[in-house]
Amino acid sequence: MTESLHRRVRQMRQRALVRAWEYRQRAYAKGTWYRLRRVLADARFAYAISDEDARQLVAEGFTPEPVGAELEPGKTIVFVPRERIDAIAAKTALRVALDAELLAARAIALVRFQ
Repeated sequence: MTESLHRRVRQMRQRALVRAWEYRQRAYAKGTWYRLRRVLADARFAYAISDEDARQLVAEGFTPEPVGAELEPGKTIVFVPRERIDAIAAKTALRVALDAELLAARAIALVRFQ
């Protein structure tokens, strides 16, 4: 083989090793951002709510997203229907994006795309 083929094979092997490492990391801390982005991809609207309202939603049977507990400090992230979120008086609309406002909120109510 020529030197250029050897170089290409080494580069392909290096890329495969990096890809394998990144795939393994999805179950650990690096995967948290992937999982959070995946949750936000399903959301049409996001609202910052109080911890008390979040506890009430969980008590009503809405399941908190596991990725919220993986963040530090932990967050309560819950998908709720639009009608239920309208009943919460103290809410602040957030952009559905990984920005400082969303990450600063301790409890977040999301509305799914219909």
